[in-house]
Amino acid sequence: MTGLIFYALGIVSTIKANVGYAPWDVFHVGLVNKTSLSLGVVSIIVGTLIVIIVTVLKEKFGLGTILNMVFIGIFIDIIFPHFPAAPNQIIGYIMLISGLFIISIGSYFYIKSAFGVGPRDNLMVVLARKTKLPAGFCRFVIELLVTVIGWLLGGMVWIGTIISAIGIGFCIQLTFKIFKFDVTAVSHETLRDTFAVINKKYQ
Repeated sequence: MTGLIFYALGIVSTIKANVGYAPWDVFHVGLVNKTSLSLGVVSIIVGTLIVIIVTVLKEKFGLGTILNMVFIGIFIDIIFPHFPAAPNQIIGYIMLISGLFIISIGSYFYIKSAFGVGPRDNLMVVLARKTKLPAGFCRFVIELLVTVIGWLLGGMVWIGTIISAIGIGFCIQLTFKIFKFDVTAVSHETLRDTFAVINKKYQ
């Protein structure tokens, strides 16, 4: 849950930077512009649809996937009204880069918990498995698609979008290195595994 709070805080920081949204946030804000829904609620709905898609495609997910789907949206709506917008572009870029590192710290906490990755990461994994294409390429295609759709819906695409798309990988790599965290060593519990552990504990 600590990781999800950090993740939501990072998202809000990159949006309030007002120098171009990250790919998925371009899409989310675009949907907000076309509906009366809040950013957090849109994030939850999109996450839910993705979980349904990956489930249909027989990809396993964990409790962490569901918590990610629900609580990041809730935390975004709690934090967003109280987080100041950047007064100028210089502060905006500082907020953007800081936000990417905050997201990376959030990723460290929630991935290390080993309860499953987020819905959007899961979508990348399932597409890579189904198409046999590299995961990085699948992520690029997904984020390009959501960016274009979000831009058509009115989401902001600017220099910050490019920085976010390129920089998030660097920020995550540096953060994991600082924490000496090997993401490949984590074995995630599926939802079935978690229920089995709970059931065994209380029998």
